[in-house]
Amino acid sequence: MIRVEGYEKTYRETVAVWGLSFEVSAGSIVGLVGPNGAGKTTTLRALAGIIPPTRGRLTVAGHDIVQDPIAAKSRLAFIPDEPQLFDVLTVWEHLEFTASVYRMPAFEAEAERLLTQFELTEKRDTIAQELSRGMRQKVAICCAYLHQPEAILFDEPLTGLDPRGIRTLKESIRERAAAGAAVMVSSHLLDLIEDLCSHLLLMHRGQCLFQGTISDAKNKLAELGADASLEDVFFQLTEHPIEPGGPVGVSPRTISKSEETSGD
Repeated sequence: MIRVEGYEKTYRETVAVWGLSFEVSAGSIVGLVGPNGAGKTTTLRALAGIIPPTRGRLTVAGHDIVQDPIAAKSRLAFIPDEPQLFDVLTVWEHLEFTASVYRMPAFEAEAERLLTQFELTEKRDTIAQELSRGMRQKVAICCAYLHQPEAILFDEPLTGLDPRGIRTLKESIRERAAAGAAVMVSSHLLDLIEDLCSHLLLMHRGQCLFQGTISDAKNKLAELGADASLEDVFFQLTEHPIEPGGPVGVSPRTISKSEETSGD
C-alpha cells in the first residue's frame, strides 16, 4: 500500500534522508521513530506529496506520488503535527469542503458518524479559530478519515488531545487498520508506539537503523533482557550514530501484516 524505494532528500549540502526503502502493507500500523532531525517528518511530507524527493520513488496504492499525484493523494490522508484549518470555516464546513475536494456526493452520514465518534457534534457550527488545540486536531482527523483513505500518515497525533481523545484516536487507528488501511504513526512517545503499533521503523540521521516488528527489535537486542522496553531498544540502537553513506542497521524489507499473525 505504501512503498518507498531509494528515497533521498537533500537541501543544498544537507542530507535529510539517505537511501531509505521500505514497504507498508494493508492492515499494518507502523511506528516511525527517531531523534529530532532523523528525517521522519521529511519522509511523511514526501509521501504526502508536499515536498518532492531528490531521488527515489514513493508510491501509494500503486500510484507514484510525483508522476501521478492526484491518484496517489486521493488514496491517502496526512495529519500533520499542527492542524491546518481554515479559521473562518465551521467544523461542518470543513467536512463539506473536504467532501467536495474528494468528490464525495453523499458524505453526510459518514461526517455525522465521525463527529459523534470524536465528540464534536456540539461544535459542528463553531468556527475553527474558536476551537481549542485538541478540538482542532480532532477536526483534522475527521477530515482525513472522511474519504476512507487506504494509507494514513500521522505526525505526532496526540498533541493537544485529552485522555478521552487519545483513547478515541487509538481505537480509530486500530479500526482503520483492521479495515485494511496502511497506517504510519510518527511520534516521540515510545509508549504510544509500543501500545499501538505492530511494526517499527527506526531512523537516525536520515537513515534506517531498524525495520520490522517491535518484538523483532527486542529480540535483536537480547542482551537487554526479556523485559526490555521499546525505550531501552531505542537508546541502544541510537547510541552509535551513523553518517550518510554508512551502513544501515538492517536491509530494507516489507513491513507486512502477515508477520504479526505468523509470529515471524
